[in-house]
Amino acid sequence: PEEAVPPLQIGPEPGVLLPNPYDPDGFVVENGFLTYNGPGVVSRVGIDVSTYQKEIDWAKVAEAGVEFAMLRVGYRGYTQGGIYMDNTFLYNIEEALKNGIEVGIYFFSQAVTEEEAAAEAYQLLEWIDGYDITYPVVFDWERQNYAGSRTQTIPDTDLLCSMANAFCADIEAAGYEAMIYFYQNLAYNNLELSQLLDYPFWLAQYTDYPSFYYDFDMWQYTSSGKVPGISGNVDLNLRF
Repeated sequence: PEEAVPPLQIGPEPGVLLPNPYDPDGFVVENGFLTYNGPGVVSRVGIDVSTYQKEIDWAKVAEAGVEFAMLRVGYRGYTQGGIYMDNTFLYNIEEALKNGIEVGIYFFSQAVTEEEAAAEAYQLLEWIDGYDITYPVVFDWERQNYAGSRTQTIPDTDLLCSMANAFCADIEAAGYEAMIYFYQNLAYNNLELSQLLDYPFWLAQYTDYPSFYYDFDMWQYTSSGKVPGISGNVDLNLRF
């Protein structure tokens, strides 16, 4: 006999890898930003920025309707592996908060061991100490595929997952909400999401609606957004 299919659940359930619950018809554009209207779900409009956006006029960003900003606090070097602060981080966090925008943090990781991931978390926590961080603090590991890159060879799945968990455990222990960022190819081919269920996911997929199979809490839906106060392109996000 055909088995009954349980109803989709919106929101995290510890220990269970849930399917994507979002209705494609619920995504609409309002005031220049994508939003989501679905039962039991509230969406927030956000951006993520780094030194590549140069100097931002945060008053104009707030006036445009941006509710939150994910700020790159720092990164690990692609070849030698040093840890560096993003040179716009201090300006961005002070100006974003001053203009009433809620702030989250991400670190661009090139870790290749659990110990390196933990070291990134340790340095990040030192840099954000004293600031009002109300959005997640994110482990953002991305492959850099060119000669000399320390992540040209992707670590095995178990190691990738253990690095993400090590980073996030330290973030959570410090009292922040931890989160894991990934793009579809990494999630499908190099991660085992069932090993990462202690933390919510931030998906990067540049489409009109997210077709990614599994549940996630934040969606980076374009890298070519336009926002008053920012020259050039900027990543746009929804937080559910």
